[in-house]
Amino acid sequence: MRIGMSLVEPKGPDPFGRLNEQLQRAADDGFASAWMSNLFGLDALTALAVAGSRVPGIELGTAVVPTYPRHPAVLAQQALTVAAATGGRLTLGIGLSHKIVIEDMYGYDFSKPVRHMREYLAVLLPLLDGQQADFSGETLNAHIGLDTPAPGRVPVLVAALGQRMLRLAGEQADGTVLWMTGPATVREHVVPEITTAAKAAGRPSPRVVCSLPVWVTDDPDGARAHAAEVFAIYGELPSYRAMLDREGAAGPADVALVGDEDSVAAQITALADAGVTDFVARDYARGDDATRTRQFLTSLLG
Repeated sequence: MRIGMSLVEPKGPDPFGRLNEQLQRAADDGFASAWMSNLFGLDALTALAVAGSRVPGIELGTAVVPTYPRHPAVLAQQALTVAAATGGRLTLGIGLSHKIVIEDMYGYDFSKPVRHMREYLAVLLPLLDGQQADFSGETLNAHIGLDTPAPGRVPVLVAALGQRMLRLAGEQADGTVLWMTGPATVREHVVPEITTAAKAAGRPSPRVVCSLPVWVTDDPDGARAHAAEVFAIYGELPSYRAMLDREGAAGPADVALVGDEDSVAAQITALADAGVTDFVARDYARGDDATRTRQFLTSLLG
């Protein structure tokens, strides 16, 4: 199982300088990958193009870019441009986002999310492979080709939690990227669904990229209390709530990887045993535990 780091979106002045420092540190420490979310601050793809062009070697991933606000041809063009700027190290993680964002904030119809993603991939994937897109669907249309220079194929991961989305990811994409999904759910739900779909479609075994909060500490109760506060929203969004319920977790704090080094190591091993191919640590520790957590994570890379 490869180990990656989640990049924390920088706030305040000089955000690109601070992002570059994070990425350089992750590369210097030997992490296999670094992943950036796309929320309401920096655009993840643009940010990775800037910072990633300065830091060689490490895989760069989005976790994830919402599909609805960008036509798939526009996203394909941007992703190919970022890949060209970073020597072909981009892995494009895409996702539906959530009704509260897509419908309530952007004003798009969120009533047919699986159909939307299926049609989105019908345009995005050919364009990323250097082919013409010629598609007319219910939720979008595209009749276009791109001349964007590409250093190679851009892998696509689809954020998938429900059965239909996992099957779609297995059939068409290179895997999935998860958040707030515990080991039992990965083992009993995610991996069987996506692997079976990929095999049936004649595709290689899919990547399962799983990101969870990590805090190495002698005060697990305090760390979980902080996780409950920092990640509270993820216990309310329906898609994550469904995965937490499946895991038997009351909230995000229950799937955070918390405890001393041996305890957290065992929890990470459980993810590997469940079929996770890439674990991405979201280090949220504070004080002296921040240094301790980072040292622990780097110790796993040897």
